[in-house]
Amino acid sequence: MQYGSVPGVDKSISRLVQGSTMLSTKQAEQSMALLDSVLEQGCTAFDTAHGYGGGDVERIFGRWVNERGVRDNIVVIGKGAHHNQDRQRVTPFDITADLHDSLARFKFDFIDLYLLHRDDPSKPVGPIVEILNEHHRAGKIGAFGGSNWSVARIQEANAYAAANGLKPFVASSPNFSLAIQKQAPWENCISISGPDGAAERAWYQETQMPLFFWSSLSGGFFSGRFRRDNLDTFESYADKLCVATYCTEENFQRLDRVAILAKEKGMSLAQIATAYVLSQPLNAFALVGCATPDEFRANHAASELKLAPAEIAWLELRRDER
Repeated sequence: MQYGSVPGVDKSISRLVQGSTMLSTKQAEQSMALLDSVLEQGCTAFDTAHGYGGGDVERIFGRWVNERGVRDNIVVIGKGAHHNQDRQRVTPFDITADLHDSLARFKFDFIDLYLLHRDDPSKPVGPIVEILNEHHRAGKIGAFGGSNWSVARIQEANAYAAANGLKPFVASSPNFSLAIQKQAPWENCISISGPDGAAERAWYQETQMPLFFWSSLSGGFFSGRFRRDNLDTFESYADKLCVATYCTEENFQRLDRVAILAKEKGMSLAQIATAYVLSQPLNAFALVGCATPDEFRANHAASELKLAPAEIAWLELRRDER
């Protein structure tokens, strides 16, 4: 397993970060067995959020941590201040309420890395940075950053922090994958994939700010289930979302090349897509939603494969030969 670090977090963080949306108190034994296996395979970081499962995810994850006695050995990534159907919620009040909810569900004293799940660019950054620093000083969060925050807003927040002697954002969690979104899957999402994301990727490369990429496998696009001739056969919400977001001819051309490279290297389509993300010249961590130990094992193998720059350019359709 490859590991990295985040300023303000005093533990090694696995480059593969296990997600939590598949966890449930209704399947407690299965959920805890999955987490046991992922931990045994070297994963030290777990991604959670206040909104997942209406709080059920945080409760079962906290139960696992406390029953196994592993709190000191893992890095917990928490997220809060997600919008709801009525309003955007990136305010000091909502940040505080969500953080306190999460800590109560986990039965923890603190969260290692806390990310704001969304941004509201209409709100000034000052009060947001102030409240995050307040919770840091109180020992409730170790470090903080933004999920789906643009580089411009992170720069604005960190300029405010520098001017006022406060802790800055130290991590970011945008979307990034080989497949380029033709539309955002959900409201107010930020992606740094493709040519449109080049400027933001250049800033992240220069600063080496830790990046926690979500949906690196493009919502299942690299599972091999989606083909040019079957897109009208899918019925589930997740599958329809993948069709609407990623199933373009350009992305299918990338998928064709992934299939060629996967055959040559004896890997799966998903493994090549994961290797693509982790082979970038970025301080990258991949959020993976593995539902079984074998899925995590496959991602682990993919994380050890480093693609050459020429292979990356070929997969991106920027050159015809490798």
